[in-house]
Amino acid sequence: MTSRYDEVYRRWQRAPLEHWAEAAEAVTWFKRWDRLLDDSRAPFYRWFVGAEVNSCYNALDRHVEAGHGAQAALIYDSPVTRTVRKLSYAELQKEVATAAGMLKALGVEKGDRVILYMPMVPETAVAMLACARIGAIHSVVFGGFAPRELATRIDDAKPKLMIAASCGIEPGRVIAYKPLLDGAIELARHKPQACILLQRPMEEAELIKGRDHDWHELMAKARPADVVPVAATDPLYVLYTSGTTGKPKGVVRDNGGHLVALSWSMPNIYGVAPGECWWAASDVGWVVGHSYIVYGPLFHRTQSILFEGKPVGTPDAGVYWRVIAEHGCVAMFTAPTAFRAIKREDPNGVLVQNHDLARFRTLFLAGERADPDTVKWAEDKLKRPVIDHWWQTESGWPMAANCVGLGQLPVKYGSPTKAVPGYDIRVVDEACRELASGRTGAIVVKLPLPPGSLPTLWQNDQGFLDSYMTDSPGFYKTADAGYQDADGYLYVMSRTDDIINVAGHRLSTGAMEEVLSGHPDVAECAVIGVADPLKGQVPLGFAVLKAGVNRPPGEIVGELVARVRQEIGPVAAFRTCTLVARLPKTRSGKILRGTMRRIADAQDYAMPATIDDPAILPEIESALRAVGYARK
Repeated sequence: MTSRYDEVYRRWQRAPLEHWAEAAEAVTWFKRWDRLLDDSRAPFYRWFVGAEVNSCYNALDRHVEAGHGAQAALIYDSPVTRTVRKLSYAELQKEVATAAGMLKALGVEKGDRVILYMPMVPETAVAMLACARIGAIHSVVFGGFAPRELATRIDDAKPKLMIAASCGIEPGRVIAYKPLLDGAIELARHKPQACILLQRPMEEAELIKGRDHDWHELMAKARPADVVPVAATDPLYVLYTSGTTGKPKGVVRDNGGHLVALSWSMPNIYGVAPGECWWAASDVGWVVGHSYIVYGPLFHRTQSILFEGKPVGTPDAGVYWRVIAEHGCVAMFTAPTAFRAIKREDPNGVLVQNHDLARFRTLFLAGERADPDTVKWAEDKLKRPVIDHWWQTESGWPMAANCVGLGQLPVKYGSPTKAVPGYDIRVVDEACRELASGRTGAIVVKLPLPPGSLPTLWQNDQGFLDSYMTDSPGFYKTADAGYQDADGYLYVMSRTDDIINVAGHRLSTGAMEEVLSGHPDVAECAVIGVADPLKGQVPLGFAVLKAGVNRPPGEIVGELVARVRQEIGPVAAFRTCTLVARLPKTRSGKILRGTMRRIADAQDYAMPATIDDPAILPEIESALRAVGYARK
């Protein structure tokens, strides 16, 4: 298939409003817009002004009304509880309407906020869609967040109601949510009027009389609620970004633009047709879970897998292949770190051979940089296209991608390919001057941002301006760094603060990680910049070896240092690399490079709220002390 990407991108450049008006035909509107784009308060752009719509109706009701009620909508696959449950569009619509009635009975109205503190269970998606059905604004907080982090979000969103589960399930352990919820409410200045608890049999919680209500009891007596039309510019949800300090950054997503962007992305970027099975192996606490577990697939009438498990350990490194084969999944989206974990446990891909992946077409990777070695490994074992793409919580959907639905472009390893229609991506220097191809700088997006992107931060317009709009007037600051090549392919190398200055030379730690990951014994790696009295900063490498490697550590380290010096050059001053058993990560799989850097520089640091396993940080400190860093 010849790619239509260039044709579609040029058409968007010539007539951006016509492009989005055409895309909006995939949406069912209760009232069409008066003005497609309102730019009167730039950079606070608003799309589909005057239109009325409902996201829940577009996700469920219209498909049932069109005769597709019997089709599977949500497939809950939980290896940690040995449960598989399929909900059809009609069944999901009925459950969501009942949950919406349950919320209304507790006083939740259009515009009210509801915080969800939930694990990966169907009721989480039901609660999100129930809020959307009646025009309430949901804010999902990753289940298991510490009380103080949850409390900051309670104080910012000021929810009328909170919905939580009694517990979450991790491999080998049960995490009680109720003590965390109670602790957060106690810390918060704002007190929600009520809490709904989903009792799970693995760990039931004690309810506080007068405040707490049992999900199942309320659902049993609730009356289904009708769809409430909302303005296209009304918020659908608020999602707080990780790693913020002080006032949290609540990314706002509106209803109309979000509907249009995600509806366009499913067929055009991911190449998935209505009725097919799709799997985003993420968590509903992150933006991927919002966009591509719940809303995007349901808008497009696909089957969406909601997975409660891990890429390894539930029960082994073959679980992804089992899920794909069992449910006939045609495309999957996950983080590169998941595949690095699989590669480490099953380096030869033996477990892939145990499953029939005949219907599987495409693997998509995002959430962090997809190093070429991991992409090549996945291509080799799966014999399928492996597509890196790049986006953020703020954008809500991909900014750069190989748009498979428009016809796949040639893959260039290390690149998420080109800007998606709707995004005008540039690379600039500190003075906001556009850089020539091949030169590394700050990645920015020319305004206005397309539909689906954040219009502002929750109750914090000034924070929106300060965070994203001030450094490069007329552009959105992504805080990522990289370059574009002569063909327009984008290379996202690192966060802007991961560009290190070694004796006046600006170097990308991402480029060094790419070199390290190419070593045949390395499963995953990280490079950080640490303080140096002579050069300002120098790079420091961490490498995790593949299972079964038993060569002398000093020999491997010597080879790693030599590889960087040979491929990046002596200018990189890469002299130190340490082997570690594992790297500290967030629960979504992102490596905590900033925390590692603070430990190496002997600076104070707070335990990151999103860390997957706090016990790993003492291991990192010990490894750093062994090579002359961290506090003695």
